[in-house]
Amino acid sequence: MIIKKFEAETETEAMLLVKKELGKDAIVLNMKTIRPRGIYRFWRKKMVEITAAVDDNVSKDKAEGQTIDSGLRKADNLQPASNTKRFMDFLESEDRLGTLSTGTSENAIEKKLNNLQELLEQQIKEKPEIKNADNKAEEKQDACIELIQEQLINNEVDQVFVKQIMDEISKSIKKDSSVDSVLSSVYQKIILKLGQPKFIELEEGKRKCVFFIGPTGVGKTTTIAKIASNLKLKQKAKVSLITSDTYRIAAVEQLRTYANILGIPLSVVYTKEELEAEKKKYEDYDILLIDTAGRSHKNNEQQEDMKQLIDTIPEDEREVFLVLSATTKYKDLIKITERYSEITDYSLIFTKLDETSSLGNILNVKLLTKAPLSYTTWGQNVPDDISNIDAQSIAKKLLGGND
Repeated sequence: MIIKKFEAETETEAMLLVKKELGKDAIVLNMKTIRPRGIYRFWRKKMVEITAAVDDNVSKDKAEGQTIDSGLRKADNLQPASNTKRFMDFLESEDRLGTLSTGTSENAIEKKLNNLQELLEQQIKEKPEIKNADNKAEEKQDACIELIQEQLINNEVDQVFVKQIMDEISKSIKKDSSVDSVLSSVYQKIILKLGQPKFIELEEGKRKCVFFIGPTGVGKTTTIAKIASNLKLKQKAKVSLITSDTYRIAAVEQLRTYANILGIPLSVVYTKEELEAEKKKYEDYDILLIDTAGRSHKNNEQQEDMKQLIDTIPEDEREVFLVLSATTKYKDLIKITERYSEITDYSLIFTKLDETSSLGNILNVKLLTKAPLSYTTWGQNVPDDISNIDAQSIAKKLLGGND
């Protein structure tokens, strides 16, 4: 794993440096604003610092030979953390590490990680084979890895992916690595595995049609209302709502209520022909958010209807988000995602994070489908109970234990 820090005057400029140096597969580990101190604050501008990482095996040929724009500064290489302070530096992000949807504070999560490290060290000391082996470094590390594996499995990360993560970090850590160094490597690896998120972004001069698909009862309609509220109120976008969910009682009225509050139009469509007509009707809008009926992944006829409706909009004009509940059993999520993969490519939204204490399925589904993560939601409050996916918080939660 390659980890570097980059500094620039704006977030955009810093991200450009990251992409130039590490390539498009780089993952942001941390972002913060650095304000000049003392007398320098009167004439020096504040800077944005991004810590980014990329797997060693990712090709960076595109980044070679490229120059860095003048006026921007890049910090020295940062090697993988080898002590507690370095690890906690990653955990103490002020700008990007918000609280989890369950209401757990950042300090509480970090306390759990500290407790986990103490627990690991204590259990290693108590193991007879380690005590009798005169604390051999290699055996101590093996015991540490075993305990971290147990922690991930307890948080419902699938054993296949746990083994994959531990095998990968075992290749890069030294035999005499400390507990906190191993824990830091796993934390960084999980962030890389969660990948670069994909959000709904407005493009000037280009209208987007965004579909929301998924099984019944996962909260698609409420999620759409939250996203529509943020687009309308925060980004000042011209938004229209379209629903084809005419099967569920009161589904249309629920969305109509939100549309009236926000002052945006709502259309109801029953066929792909009607969707085409509505698309032309809203040509001057920035974005169309399209609610679909919850479909059983076991019903082939319903799945075919869904495919025809989505195919009404050309691929270059549409985005699709598969909405899943974090409370669904992983074996069911496997079947659901496989069926929807037969219909279209998609990004992932996870709902109902307030109804589960384990977030392992977020990592499981991401690694299973290789689809980008996007948003997480909790509760019924519109527009508050939604946030961009936060890989750092999820990684800390997976390592920090259940409530």
